[in-house]
Amino acid sequence: MSRCRPPPPRSTAIITRAGFEKLKAELDHLWHTLRPEVVRALAAAAAEGDRSENAEYTYRKKQLGEIDRRVRYLSKRIPSLKVAEGAPADREAVYFGATFEIEDVASGEAKRYRIVGPDETDARQGWISIDSPLARAVLKKRVDEEFEAELPGGMARFVVVTVSYEK
Repeated sequence: MSRCRPPPPRSTAIITRAGFEKLKAELDHLWHTLRPEVVRALAAAAAEGDRSENAEYTYRKKQLGEIDRRVRYLSKRIPSLKVAEGAPADREAVYFGATFEIEDVASGEAKRYRIVGPDETDARQGWISIDSPLARAVLKKRVDEEFEAELPGGMARFVVVTVSYEK
């Protein structure tokens, strides 16, 4: 048995303008603000002497590695992203950037979601990735159309209640 795992499937390289600006701001903050602070703290901890028993040195070294890993990821990811500008011509159907409400046919429970890029998902706000099973199933559906989605809890049937796009 091998320890090697196959690489994860590549996520869709699409993002909203707000998500793109947020990622750029995060990269700028990490590179120009946070990393220099951590490097200064690391140098101060290293100057204290014995590094093998210096918890501050160990913590800062780990923190610097995490920052560098995120900076490396963002530096590669940001140039490859395509920013989706504006709403589609057909505003009655669900596409990328749509905010939509669906109702579970079995339980009658209604939920509101927004389809965004994989780098900007937020479950608390109801922002789901374009790569998620629910988003893939609802794409191109219109109000009052029924569809099925294979979710972790099994197959579920929904109906689209509303579709809207941000201005």
